[in-house]
Amino acid sequence: MRRRRTMAVAAAVAAVGACSSPVTVPAGPYAADPVCGEVLQALPGELAGGEERSIGSQSIAGWGEPAITLRCGVDVPGPSTERCITVESGDTSVDWLALEADDDMVPEHARRENGSWTFITYGRVPAVEVVVPTERGGDQPTAVLVDLASAVERTTPERSCIGTDDL
Repeated sequence: MRRRRTMAVAAAVAAVGACSSPVTVPAGPYAADPVCGEVLQALPGELAGGEERSIGSQSIAGWGEPAITLRCGVDVPGPSTERCITVESGDTSVDWLALEADDDMVPEHARRENGSWTFITYGRVPAVEVVVPTERGGDQPTAVLVDLASAVERTTPERSCIGTDDL
């Protein structure tokens, strides 16, 4: 009797997991970069209270519903006047461009009806993009970036943010 109940619970859990559709966002043009594999292997299994979801493209990760997404291997942004923030976590420091909703660099999949925050690493190769839906970001969407910093640090830093005071 106990074995049947355990099997029934396992089947129910599998059925619920199967109902969740895979995260489908297009792969970045440099998704095949081997460093992206290292980044993906180092990502957390849970992010902002959401469990990791199955994916439908190379070098993509997603968590929860609506999904927070990460794409490794997107176009590396050049020098920019966009707001650049430095996110630190322990000894790790990663610079990110915080894009406005109407910015040309915001990918189509991030242009959501309810809005989202889009961040792209600055000065790192390959570049990493993170999209945080407003429903999941709360008042601190950059908290997600802190949790991703140790994985993203595997990319190679080539430049860093500077402010107008640094010129």
